[in-house]
Formats: sequence, structure tokens, C-alpha cells
Amino acid sequence: EVQFVESGGGLVQPGGSLRLSCAASGFTFSSYHMSWYRQAPGKERELVATITVRFDITTYADSVKGRFTISRDNDKKMVYLQMNNLKLEDTAVYYCNAPSIQTGWGQGTQVTVSS
Repeated sequence: EVQFVESGGGLVQPGGSLRLSCAASGFTFSSYHMSWYRQAPGKERELVATITVRFDITTYADSVKGRFTISRDNDKKMVYLQMNNLKLEDTAVYYCNAPSIQTGWGQGTQVTVSS
């Protein structure tokens, strides 16, 4: 069974940082690109960042480019999202998944940016 468990969210002031973690199971993690998504209240889920299987090539939504960094550890089956210089508009529930799987969604981890 495909599963994702996200953690690391919290309440942070604008300009602050958080590091999100995602534990994946139920599939061959090292064979899949991995992504972080987020969903803000009243909005659709959006793609935030992706890291490829080979060479760890990363891509980001324009809104987070230069502030967020996605990384992965294939041995631990983990994917991470380092978020720096957080803004109010980054407030959302953050999820991880593989773009080509898109099932087994976890509960996500809440990130709230507020002064």
C-alpha cells in the first residue's frame, strides 16, 4: 500500500524557516520522481517542487523559487522541503507524493505563516 507521512509543519513568523519531511512506503521509492504540493484554504492543491529520480534535478513553482529547496534520501525513502524566508502566502497544508502515483495521500502537515 502506497503511503506518505508528512511532518515538520508549524507556526512561523514571516521571514522564518521550516523543514518538512515526508516518509514514503509501499513502492520503489528510488524509481520515482517526488514532489511537494500544498493546498491553501479555499484553493486547489498546487505543485510546489519536484525532484527527479536521476541526478536530483529540481524544479520549483515561481512563487517559491529561490526560497524553497527539495531534496531526497533514497536509502531512507524520505523527501524533504527546506523552506526559508517564509511569506504569509505560504500558509497551507503541505503534502508529498510521486507525480506518477498520485494516490495514498497523507494527512499533510500544516504550515502557518503569521505575525
